Amino acid sequence: MNLFHAILLGIVEGITEFLPVSSTGHLTVVEKLLGYQIDDPGMTAFTAIIQVGAIIAAIIYFRRDIIDIIVAWFTGLFHADRRTDPDYRMGWAVILGSIPVAVIGLVFKDAIETTLRSMWVVAAALIIWSFVMAFADRQQGLNRSIDDVTWRDGIFIGLFQALSPLFPGISRSGATISAGMFRKLDRVSATRLSFFMGIPALVAAGGLESVSQASAISSTVGWTATIVGTVVSLVVAYFSIAWLLRFVSKNSFTGFIVYRIALGAFIIVLLVTGTITA
Repeated sequence: MNLFHAILLGIVEGITEFLPVSSTGHLTVVEKLLGYQIDDPGMTAFTAIIQVGAIIAAIIYFRRDIIDIIVAWFTGLFHADRRTDPDYRMGWAVILGSIPVAVIGLVFKDAIETTLRSMWVVAAALIIWSFVMAFADRQQGLNRSIDDVTWRDGIFIGLFQALSPLFPGISRSGATISAGMFRKLDRVSATRLSFFMGIPALVAAGGLESVSQASAISSTVGWTATIVGTVVSLVVAYFSIAWLLRFVSKNSFTGFIVYRIALGAFIIVLLVTGTITA
C-alpha cells in the first residue's frame, strides 16, 4: 500500500469510527474503490489495526474519566461503601459489556474476515440498522445520565455491540448508542458510554490482528503504511470525538440516519451497475 492510500484510509477511519455511520463499512467501500481485495487477510488486519489509532484518541480525550473509573472500580472491589460510586458501576458496565463482542469475535472470526465482508452485507446493514437507530432516537424519556449507568446497561449495550463485527455496516457506535437510548440514556450519555465500551473491544481486536496476521501485513499492506494509517486515524479521531459530543448535545441523529440510507443505496447502485464487485 502506498502512503497516500494509507493516509486516506486513516482519515476515513478517524472521521467515521465514533460516528454512527460504520467505520468498517466506509473503509470497506474505500478499499474496494482503491482496488484492494477486501477479504485479503492483510487488508482485514490493516482495517482492524488502524482502528486502534482512533481508540487511542478516545483514551487520550477521556483520560481523566478513564482513570477515575479504574480507580473507583479497584477501590470498590475491596471497600463495600465505595460501590455506590457511579464510576464503580461504570467499570462493571464496560467489563461485562465487552464480553459478548469478544465471544462473537472469536467464535465467528473466519466468517467476519471473509464471507461477511461482502459489500451486499455492508449496504444492507447500513440501511436496515438506520431504521433501528431512527426508532431509538425517537424514544421518549431519554433522561438518564452517565451517572445512572449500571451493569445491566452494560450487558444490554454489549449484546448490541456484538452485532457490529458480524454485520459491517451496522456500526459499533451506531449499535451501542441506539442501545443506550433504548435504556433511556440521554443522547450525550449514550454517546459517551459508546466511547468507553469501544475501548476494550477495539484494542483487543487490533492487538489480536497485529500478532496473528503480522506476516500477512508484512507481505501485503506493509507495516509502514499500517503505522502511518494508525497515526493519522488517531489525530483525526481526536477532533471527531470533540465535534460529535458538541453535535449530539444539541441535535438528534436524523442527519446520520439519512446519510446511512443514502450511502447504502449508493453502494447498491455501484454493485448493480458493476462498478464494484461484492
